[in-house]
Amino acid sequence: MGRIPWRKTKEKTVERLLLANYNQYFRLARSYVHNDDDAGDIVQNAAYKAIKNSGSLKQEAYAATWLYRIVINEIFTFLRQRKTEPFDLAEQAQTEDAYEDVDLKRALASLPDEDRMIVELKYFEDLKLEEIAAILELNVSTVKSRLYRCLKKLRLMLEEDWMYAEEAMQNAAGQIS
Repeated sequence: MGRIPWRKTKEKTVERLLLANYNQYFRLARSYVHNDDDAGDIVQNAAYKAIKNSGSLKQEAYAATWLYRIVINEIFTFLRQRKTEPFDLAEQAQTEDAYEDVDLKRALASLPDEDRMIVELKYFEDLKLEEIAAILELNVSTVKSRLYRCLKKLRLMLEEDWMYAEEAMQNAAGQIS
C-alpha cells in the first residue's frame, strides 16, 4: 500500500527543512549538551521522529515551528536522562571551545533550561518572539516577560563577575608593587 500523496508532500517539506536548518538545530543542541557527538545524536533522533511523524503535521506552514519543538523536546529528554547518569567533567572540558566567553556561558548555564532556551532562540538563532512563542507553546507576552527577566539576571551576573575581576586585578597589582 503506497503513501497518501498529502503525507508525501509533508514528508518532503520536513526533509527539506531538516537539511536547510541542520546547523541551527545542531548549534542549539550543542549549546545545551556541550558535546558534538551528543548534539548530533539529538538532531538525528529529532530528524527520525519528525520524518516518521510527518503525517501528523497539521499544516505545512507550521513545519519549521513543529521541527524546532521536536528538537527542543529531544534536548530536554537527553538532559533528563543525563541527570540520572554520572557526569564526566573531564569529557566536557575536552569538547568545549577554547575561546568562548566563559562568563556569558556560565551566566547562561545558571538560567533554568526553559528560560535559557528563550534567550538562545532569540539571540543565537535570531527568531522573532512570535516564533519562539509558537515553538515553546507559550503566549507572546509570557515569552517577552521571561526574556526580559532573563536579560536582567544575565546583566546582573555579568556585572558582578566584572566587578569581582576588577577587584581581583587591583589586589594583584597592589601585591606586585
